[in-house]
Amino acid sequence: MDSAGTEVSVRMQVNSCLRTLSTSRDSEEIVHALRSLTRYLEDGEFTRLHYTHAIQVLVSAHWFSRSCEDEEIKKLWDEMFLRGPPDQALLLLLDTINSTGESAGLERCVSVLEKFLSAGRLQVLLWSRCEVGGACSDSPQLRETVIGHLAALPSITCNYLHTNTPDVFLPQRYYPLLAASILDTLEKTCHALRAGQDCSLGFVAQVLGKVCIQGYSSQIFETLAPRLSSLTRVDPLWQRVTQRLLEKVPERCTECVITGLIRSLSGAAAVSRLMGNLVITNKKAQFVLTHKLLLQQYQHPTQLLKSVLGYLALDSERRMLLKQVLRSVCQVWCNSSAVKHTCVEQQLYVSKALLLCVALLNHSEIQELRQELLQCMLGGVQCRLDSNIKHIRQMGMVVGECLSLKLDTPGSQLKFQYEGDEEIRELKSLMESLSVEDEDDEQHKPDSSTSLQPELKVKDSAGQSAPSQSVTSEAGRGSDSELDSDDDLTPYDMSADQEKKKSAPPRYVRDCLEALMLCDDAERVELSLQVAEALLRKNVKATQEVSVQFSKVLLHLEDRYNTPCFQMLRQNAMVALTVTDIKPVVDYWTTEFYSLNYSLRQRLDILEVLALSAQELSEPITTKHTGAQPITAVTALEQCGDITHWRQIVEKRIQSKTRRISKGGTQPVKATPNRYAPVAGFFLFPLLRNYDRPQVTFDLLGGDHLVLGRLLHTLGLLMHLAVNAPVVSQMGRALLDFVWAVRFHTDQMVRRGVMFAVCAVFLSMPAENLLTELGDDLMETRAWLADVAENDCDADCRNLAVQSLMLLDKSLKTQLQIPDMET
Repeated sequence: MDSAGTEVSVRMQVNSCLRTLSTSRDSEEIVHALRSLTRYLEDGEFTRLHYTHAIQVLVSAHWFSRSCEDEEIKKLWDEMFLRGPPDQALLLLLDTINSTGESAGLERCVSVLEKFLSAGRLQVLLWSRCEVGGACSDSPQLRETVIGHLAALPSITCNYLHTNTPDVFLPQRYYPLLAASILDTLEKTCHALRAGQDCSLGFVAQVLGKVCIQGYSSQIFETLAPRLSSLTRVDPLWQRVTQRLLEKVPERCTECVITGLIRSLSGAAAVSRLMGNLVITNKKAQFVLTHKLLLQQYQHPTQLLKSVLGYLALDSERRMLLKQVLRSVCQVWCNSSAVKHTCVEQQLYVSKALLLCVALLNHSEIQELRQELLQCMLGGVQCRLDSNIKHIRQMGMVVGECLSLKLDTPGSQLKFQYEGDEEIRELKSLMESLSVEDEDDEQHKPDSSTSLQPELKVKDSAGQSAPSQSVTSEAGRGSDSELDSDDDLTPYDMSADQEKKKSAPPRYVRDCLEALMLCDDAERVELSLQVAEALLRKNVKATQEVSVQFSKVLLHLEDRYNTPCFQMLRQNAMVALTVTDIKPVVDYWTTEFYSLNYSLRQRLDILEVLALSAQELSEPITTKHTGAQPITAVTALEQCGDITHWRQIVEKRIQSKTRRISKGGTQPVKATPNRYAPVAGFFLFPLLRNYDRPQVTFDLLGGDHLVLGRLLHTLGLLMHLAVNAPVVSQMGRALLDFVWAVRFHTDQMVRRGVMFAVCAVFLSMPAENLLTELGDDLMETRAWLADVAENDCDADCRNLAVQSLMLLDKSLKTQLQIPDMET
């Protein structure tokens, strides 16, 4: 009865104080009521039954929204929020800030919330939930509400306060403060466990997961991770508490927490201390660490790969997962479909994961997985060497060399030739990672260079040092050689000497042709190639008489004598023939391109010559000819995928057709007479004749996709150079029909060529003709371009698709505009 009577008495006094606060306008009465309430803050019964209603009355009182000059009232009002249950105070303050207009009451709530954070009330809130029995009676809804408000406090306040938000509410200040509160709570947990008291980390784990899933893992772990790494290094209890914290993280937040933690730690040892065997006990963590971070995502730095795979390798139980990961990575790396349908960045990421896995295996594990690694190496290297992308080919070469070296296959190690760059050096460095013991052993090994030098001192039998006499003998030998020196003789000046040629360079076109046909003298062939271009351009009549025969000789000419600049000299002569006698030579090139018994190199040479010739012919007639400029400095087969120069040409045209408000409208390309416009059809239409007819030595739509990719780029350039030509509309229609047949090709180089050709068509064709030619295919074309821009794995294809959409939309707006509205 006494306790019941006390409870009734407390309730009556509290109700009296609250009525005074709600209705009174007397400052003294308000102060007295507040003092009475603050005395009950230490009473558990009051805080459990009456506290929430009391602070609700405080923020709804009539004097709350007006400025208060009484400092005593301000102080007591603040105490009600800073000394009561922190979860209830935090919820009410945030709800009041969101529901109160600009007033003195809003300023008071913001001020108290700042004091709430700076006074360490977050630590009190978190610790109150860690103590066993503390706040256990809360409903799940209330618990989730408190967690949500704790995790989203910056968003809740900033969305309402906007530019008036105090700095302590901003994410870059609040989340480090929350991380410090979590650390303080974990420290109290360690002290409690040492004292034999049970604790629960479920609430803290839920807050951590909520913060990370909202995208603030980096802000909270940049404070949390280094401190935990340091504490767990020396204290096993901290390891146990941290591992328990991560085990309690909700499953839907596991990925965000683990990823943020690993990115903020410095290495695999720290990850192992903090996570323990979480990857074994938690299936979601196992999926994230062994599959998602390695095979589905590729935006992470190399350090994260090292930390994850090193973590799996540091424990005997987890090494089984390391071998499982290696098998999965091998399957992906040697999958030809994955090579075709994934971007270069993801393939590089998987290659790094593969090399790191192999580097972490010991000798017995390598022997156990030898057959699988061998199949992975052979299949993966083969499908990458078949790619038209230079980076992918080089990637396959480097990984193949590293795997071959690790497998230690005697007499059959792979070796390729390629140009080294930063990416290749990084891949090779992943195989050089050794254990600490190995590194220490290497540091203590004697320097091999010093062991080859004669010792200056030798030990005698008594252990004393005696000078070696071998040095003096070496010095004695050197004195005799100085007597034979002929430095005092004056050398002859031979700087102006020239090598005497046995043969003279040909002076006539037919003599040059004869020399190249016979090919019996290396010096004569070199001289003929050096003067061929000049002779062909100078003697137009003579060139036209033998142009086709000369073209045939040059096309079949081989570099039998390793002639300097052979490719460039031969190509310049072929271009000179084409621009001098256009129709017959172009007809020969386009006919031979689809003929039998030509190598891929010769077919690529034909395309290169046609592109260079068209570029030279498209120059305005008024300008003086300065010779054809090659599109690429080197025309080797390895660089056939480089279309930088052509891409720059189209980029300039796109920029010229893009309207910017700051620069005003742009003028269309001015039409000028040139030699290419009348003959543009002779270049393009024959190349579209027989593409779908496979031959014994040439299958354009089959395995020879390298030539198909370059053909598409060449056709795009020919189309682009034909702007303002009379036949440009027919060329555009024919090229679009050809492109439509190969638009879903699996090879990235071919799809780049498709998008390049589409861009060229949209740039060159007049807008009215473009829409007429597209006709019913307009919407389907636009949908296809949108799909490529969003889903294609190649970045260049996506960029070109976006540019094509911009050009198509511009043409649509121009043609569909109402004439009366034009100004």
